[in-house]
Amino acid sequence: MLQIQGISKQYKTGDFVQRALDNVSLNLRDSEFVAILGPSGSGKTTLLNIIGGLDHYDSGDLVINGISTKQYKSRDWDSYRNHTIGFVFQSYNLIPHQTILSNVELALTISGVSHSERRERARKALEQVGLGEHVNKKPNQLSGGQMQRVAIARALVNDPDIVLADEPTGALDSDTSVQIMDLLKEVAKDRLVVMVTHNPELAYQYATRIVELKDGVIRSDSEPFEPAQNETTTAPVHKTMG
Repeated sequence: MLQIQGISKQYKTGDFVQRALDNVSLNLRDSEFVAILGPSGSGKTTLLNIIGGLDHYDSGDLVINGISTKQYKSRDWDSYRNHTIGFVFQSYNLIPHQTILSNVELALTISGVSHSERRERARKALEQVGLGEHVNKKPNQLSGGQMQRVAIARALVNDPDIVLADEPTGALDSDTSVQIMDLLKEVAKDRLVVMVTHNPELAYQYATRIVELKDGVIRSDSEPFEPAQNETTTAPVHKTMG
C-alpha cells in the first residue's frame, strides 16, 4: 500500500513562489490502475515524480508498505527507485545505438544480477509485451507503439511493486494508444499502476480509479481507499527498500 500523507511541494524562482502540491493526501491500493487527470500546472506530474522519488516533497510523508521516506537520503531514494518503481515516459527514453534487448537489460545492471540472468529476464519482459521476435532491433527500426512497449518491458524487468506512466500515449496515434492502454491494464492486475494523462477519454475507459487535481489540490477521487484501522494505527518506520 502506498500512502501520500499531507504532502506539499513548492518551487521558488526569485521572489516568485509556485505551490505545486498543497497538503495532498491519497491512499493507493497494491493493485489498481489509477489515472491522474488535471489541466497543465495542476501538480499531476509533480505528484508522479514525488511518488517515483524523482522529486522530493517539502512536507508530509510518502509511506510505502509501512515504510516512511521522510528521513531518506540520496542513497535510500536510489534503492527505492531501483527496487520498487518502474518508469514509463512519453518520450520512451531509449538508447538509440543499443538493441532493445540491451535497453531493457540496462534496468538490471545496478541490481547485482548476473549477465546471463539479465539477458533471460530482459527476453521474458520483451516477450510479455509482444516483442519477443524483435530483441535484436534498435529503436530506430521500431514504430512509436513498439518503442513504448520496450519502455514498458524495461519498467517491468525488475518486477517493481509500482509502475508510473507519464503521458504514455501522448506521442501515439489513437489505435496504438488503445494497444498501450490494454497492456497497462493487464500490468495493473498484479501491481499498482499510476498514470498521468491529458486524455480523459482513455482514462475513464481503462483506469479503475480517476483522481482529478487542480491547483495542487485533489478535487475528486472516483474510488477512495481508507486502510483498515490496524494498518493506520501502526506508525511508519524508517527502512531502506532493497
